This record gives sequence, structure tokens and C-alpha cells, in this order.
Amino acid sequence: MRAVAVTLVVLSHAGIAGLAGGYVGVDVFFVISGFLITTLLLKELTRTGRISLATFYARRATRLLPASTLVLLVTVVGSWLWLPATRFSSIASDAIYATFYGINWRLAHEGVQYMNADAAPSPLQHFWSLAVEEQFYLVWPLLLLVFALVWGKRRAAVVVTLCLIVVASLITSVQVTESSAPWAYFGAHTRAWELGIGALVAIGASRLAALPRALAAGLTWAGLAAVVTSALMYDEATPFPGSAAALPVLGAAAIIAGGCAAPRGGAVALLGTWPFQQIGKYSYSWYLWHWPVLMIVPSMLDVEPNVPLNLGLSAGALVLAIGSYHLVENPVRNHAWVKKGARRGIAVGLALSMTAALVAQVGAMNPPQLARGDAAVNTAKAVAAAADPEAELRRIIAESARLGELPANVTPKVQRAHYDLPAYYKSKCHLDYADVTAPGECVFGDPAGKQTVYLFGDSHAAHWYPAMDAIAKKRGWKLMVRTKSACQAPLVRTYAQVFKRPYDECSQWRDTVLAEIRQTRPKLVVIASNGNNNGGLLDAAGNRIDEGAAEERDALWAAGWTATFKAVRAKGTALVMIEDTPWPGKDAPECLAAHSNRASKCARPAAEAFAFPPRQALVSQAARGNGVTVIETRPWFCDGDVCPAVVGNILTWRDSSHITTRYAAMLAPLLEARLPI
Repeated sequence: MRAVAVTLVVLSHAGIAGLAGGYVGVDVFFVISGFLITTLLLKELTRTGRISLATFYARRATRLLPASTLVLLVTVVGSWLWLPATRFSSIASDAIYATFYGINWRLAHEGVQYMNADAAPSPLQHFWSLAVEEQFYLVWPLLLLVFALVWGKRRAAVVVTLCLIVVASLITSVQVTESSAPWAYFGAHTRAWELGIGALVAIGASRLAALPRALAAGLTWAGLAAVVTSALMYDEATPFPGSAAALPVLGAAAIIAGGCAAPRGGAVALLGTWPFQQIGKYSYSWYLWHWPVLMIVPSMLDVEPNVPLNLGLSAGALVLAIGSYHLVENPVRNHAWVKKGARRGIAVGLALSMTAALVAQVGAMNPPQLARGDAAVNTAKAVAAAADPEAELRRIIAESARLGELPANVTPKVQRAHYDLPAYYKSKCHLDYADVTAPGECVFGDPAGKQTVYLFGDSHAAHWYPAMDAIAKKRGWKLMVRTKSACQAPLVRTYAQVFKRPYDECSQWRDTVLAEIRQTRPKLVVIASNGNNNGGLLDAAGNRIDEGAAEERDALWAAGWTATFKAVRAKGTALVMIEDTPWPGKDAPECLAAHSNRASKCARPAAEAFAFPPRQALVSQAARGNGVTVIETRPWFCDGDVCPAVVGNILTWRDSSHITTRYAAMLAPLLEARLPI
């Protein structure tokens, strides 16, 4: 079973078509762990009448930590050497969380943050499942010990309590999957029922051993079919775990339950063969090694990942797993000194954990350095002082298109670019996915200004805040900022990938803001949005529109914009739409960190930099037809055929789509000149 579970996970991560749902292998591991740990604890309880927590935790520490610590150390060092320097601080934090088995909660929190939506996966992300298991190991033996002290060897109370835990966790899993997919996926509270199912099978193992052989054999094959079917049927769009996890979980439980009767002709005829036994033997180590190998080695080789390469790397990870099993895991676990007492095992575990945490912290304090060239022209000063600011900017853009080493005075610093958020983010006025109400009035510019202007849209409106705030302060405007992550301005419904459901929070917030703007009747409304579909457009019934002609979706988008214009139009209110800014096609700071001696490699061809050009043209046409001033952004970012990632001394993008605050602030005089008032 371990072989099936780990193979599904590895092949899924390698990108094998048709096995996108291989992540269910983790659910199989949870069931197996719940079964094995409960079986061991019950045997000890039956044999001795007690449970030695020290012995239990010592066994866990010496079994799990030698291999996991080795992988953590190698991953931290490999990340320092070969991954972009922009990522190392986060990876070092991941290593510390993974060391102390809390990374699942960190990943859940990070997963619901819009600014992390396009972040590359951590090479330590797979440690989340180990964290969930360790949290189970921390609680379950204590509960069994309490039950033993109160009820002795009677197991009825254990079964009832465990059933309640399973039901409560399953209900929570279904509910949280509908409201917040990251918390559902990584949370121990939404996964506890899977380990609990394994524990229930362990408690009933003696009775299951009496099952009719034919029934038991059928159960094993049906269970195996359920696991494999879920891996083939599910993909990244499947709301998971929720109710969908029942298929692989109950499938794994059926294999174990049927196997208790040791039936001839059962799935053991396949799972008991030498290849499955050997892969199962190394499954823990293979699981640990495969993900960091897939994440780091392509960067080390400076190649783009692909399926053949990933399969080769996965095979290499298996070789590493075999080596670490025989050279590290077994020698440490079976060492005579370690086995002499539980305290020694625990001491070894603590020493390993502290070593991993110390290396991660030292690495974080000494991050990788980037190549630096000569200082470049101060773009903001040059543009502000020019008689023709736009012409001066175009001149600097043209020079920057051929940039070699990063300028010594680049701003913001590449390693800190991901944190370069507009100042008003600190006020929590920019709403994230789940938020529908701002914490206050969110007034900027000149709060006492007699004329009110609005900046409205998604995060691609928010990244214009530095420019709009500077203009508002200069002109004495009261600036009302209304922005929400991934919630575009056009009145269309979209699917939220992070929630794996319709983005109802967007619709609710947008309707509220549009009503507010109508009631306020401001002097000016500046609207901006990214032109992508997010997780997909939805029709009136809430179904995703993933098929059909692109022209139909573009027309729906343009109609949504027209509806927005009409919703805020009022006598005396000028409307401005800022066309979407170019996209770098990758995380620009990460690219520059990886190619700091050749920054031009991170420039984006202008023909590829703008999302859905036909759609943008249709939207701009609709805007002009409704009397809206349209501001084209292309000349401010691109020189003919290329859009550089660094313009003079200013970093253009802070991630894979948002412009930096320095760049937006530099554009203030150009934007002001285009406003109709």
C-alpha cells in the first residue's frame, strides 16, 4: 500500500497526464499511519496495561527524524546555492516550521494570501503531511492513555470517542473545503478523520480477521480500485479534501480491513510482490527526497522542467532514498547506544531538530548575494526633471532593454521586492479574498479635500495607489481607494481558484462599492483591473465557461465593463480606465535573482506581455464608446519589442504581474497629464 501511495504522489508531481489526482496517495498514508500507530499502542496497552509515552516518542523520533533532518539540511543548502535569492528567506522559515512540525499551518495561512497566489512552491512544502501525522502522534497516544486509566481494557469508549472525532472532522473538512480550500487541504482538523478511520480499522482488526475469505478478498480489490480511480478522476480543480477524500480514504481502509483476514486471491497477490515491497520499504525516504529534487535540480541545471526530466529526477530521488535508508535511517535507528533507553532516542531527536533549525537560521542571516553592476540613472529624478517626462522615460526604457548586470542602486532591492506593497496595504484597506468590508473609510490623498475621487478595481488598480495618492495630495483631492484581490472591475462572475468555488465575495463587495460611488457622485473615478479570467468566467447559472470561442468570453468581459461604466456614471463624474499593465511572464524578482549578471534575460517581449490583446482592444473600444477616458500603459513600460524588468534604477515588477511602488510613483506626472480634470 505504501508503494501505491508514494508512486501516485511522485508521478503526480512529475506531471504525468491523467494522474493529476495522485495527491490522494497522501490520504492513503494517513489511513496507514492511523492503523499502524493504533495497532502498536493497543498491543502495548494489552500486553502491559499501560502506554509508555517516552518510549513511543523515542521510537517516532529515531524512525522519522534522521531521514527528514538530512533532507531538510540538503534542501536548505541546495536552495541557498541554486534557487533564486528572493526565495531563501521564505524557505528558511519553511525549514524551521517543518522541523517543529507546524509547516501545514504556515502553508494554510500563506495559501489564502493573494500576494502568494503565484509564488513558486516551497521545496519543503511536502513536509505538511508529516506535520499532520506528528500532530496526530502528539494527541492520540495521550487520549488512549487517558482511556486506559479510566476504562482499563474496555474499548467501547475509545470507539465512540473516535467515531465522534471522525464525524466532526469530516463535517469540518466538507465545510472548510467549501469556504477556504488551503485551510482544508493543509489543516490537521480537516484531516484527523482520515487517520481516525485507520485507527478504527486497527481497533476492529481482530473481528475483521474473521471475515469470509471471499468477502475479504473482494474488499481489498475494491479498495485498491477506489484509490486508483480517485487518482485518475481527480485533478487540481477538485474541491479537496472534503467529501471527495472519502473515496481514497475508504478505499485504503477497505484494503487494510480485507487484509486482516489474509485472504488468498486478495490484493496482496499484487501488493505483496517484490517490486511493491521494495518501493514500500523506501517509501518514506522517497517521499522526502522527490519533491526537493524536483524543485531544485532544474534550477541547478538551468533548464525548464518537463515530464521526461521529472521522471528521471524522480528515479534519482529513489536512488537517494535507498542510500539514505541504508546509510542514515537504519544505522541511527538501530544503533546500540540509541536503543538502550527512551531518553537517548528523544535526545537524538532533539539534537537533530535543533541542528536543522540552526542551519536554517544561519542561512537566513547570511542570504545569497547577487551580482551588481554600476549605478544606473535615477529614473524618478530624471523623469520629474525632464521637459518632456514621457520622452525621457522612453529613452531610459530603450537603454534598459539591453541591461547586463543589475544596477548597484536598483530599487526596491530584488530580495525584498515581494514586500514592496503600496503603503495603504498596512491600513488593511486593500481587501483579500475572504474580506467584503473595509476596516474604515479608507480615505487618502487630502482627507479634507473638497473634491472626491475614487480608485476602484482589483490589485492592478491598487498598484496605481502611489501615483494616485501623490496626484491627490498635489491637487487637494480626497482619494477614496476601493480595491480587492482578484476582484476585477467588470460586472462578471468569476471562479475563485483558492476557494474552488464561485468568487461570491467579489460580487458582494463590488456591488457595495458601485452603490457607494453612485451615491457619492465623485468628481473622478479611476478604474483598473487585470484582464485575466482568474479561475474562469461563470455564466448566469454559476457554471464555468471554459469552452467555446474566445470571442464569446471576450464579449462577455466587454459587456461586464460596459455595465460597470453605466453603474457609476453620473452627471459631473469623469470616468477613466487605465489599461492593464504588461505582465513579466514569470516572477520578475526571482528571474533577476537567478540572472543578476544578465538582467535583460528577464525582459518580456511586448507581443507576449499583455493579457488577451483582442479582449483589451474590445474593452477599450467599449470604454471610449461610453465616454470613458482610456489611458494606454504600453509606452510607459515597453520599448518597441521588449518590456524590461528594470528601467534605469527602478525594478518594474514586484512579482509576476504587479508593478513596484517606486515605478508607480515615478509615473505620477505622466498619469496626471492624462487625467481629464
